[in-house]
Amino acid sequence: MSTCNLPNGQGKNAAPDNETCPARFPLPNPLPQAGEGANESLRGFHINANAVFIHEDIDDLSLAVAQRIAAAAAQAIAARGVFNLVLAGGETPRRCYEKLRDLAIDWAHVQLYIGDERCLPEGDAQRNDTMIRATLLEYIAIPPGNIHFIPSELGANAAAADYAATLEQVAALDMALLGMGEDGHTASLFPDNPASENAALAVPVFNSPKPPPERVSIGLDTLSKVRQKLFLVAGAGKRSALEQMSRGILLPAARVKNAEWHIDRAALPPA
Repeated sequence: MSTCNLPNGQGKNAAPDNETCPARFPLPNPLPQAGEGANESLRGFHINANAVFIHEDIDDLSLAVAQRIAAAAAQAIAARGVFNLVLAGGETPRRCYEKLRDLAIDWAHVQLYIGDERCLPEGDAQRNDTMIRATLLEYIAIPPGNIHFIPSELGANAAAADYAATLEQVAALDMALLGMGEDGHTASLFPDNPASENAALAVPVFNSPKPPPERVSIGLDTLSKVRQKLFLVAGAGKRSALEQMSRGILLPAARVKNAEWHIDRAALPPA
């Protein structure tokens, strides 16, 4: 794995609050490597990146992120007695959960949330929480009361309102795992969809370009306020979105401020 120096909190290359457009530089190939000054080239990726980690493959990425989660959990629990973690759906996060379930984490002091959900019946195989339960929750000792998922079976509007009320009770979210789709969406915040402009804590999503058309997502502003945001990006299908970001296109994933990006080499654009 190659890394950029990882600062705590906001990195020196994080965008100011009033800065909304990434710098228009070509994406470095490969992305920034470890070493002094590596963070300076992050603006060539996109201005909201806090640090970039490059991994050889998805297994390397998954293990590194799982270890990152375990370390952050230990620190938060020691400091505040709780670790508020937002989970993501998707294939790359699933691989991470398979690694995470084998690590030593004090799950009794972890509160779990979820970045987005599809409006499908409870238990449907296509729901994100179904995957998370089967891949992670069945293997760890976490109290049921520590699991706070989106009741998307209520429908987009009702579920978003319910989840916003849940999030209002959280002092701060410590970490969010985020995937990125081939179109640059993250959670269920798609390009050119009105949900991406909704400032609510949780937002209803209609007319999703991917089925099902109705979803619920944590809002973009809410995601940007999470203490630590980790993007997990793997596979050649993500190359186009990364290249668009390097040209200054504000895809939804690029709008999450001060995030760490964990990318495997298959996702890097060709030289």
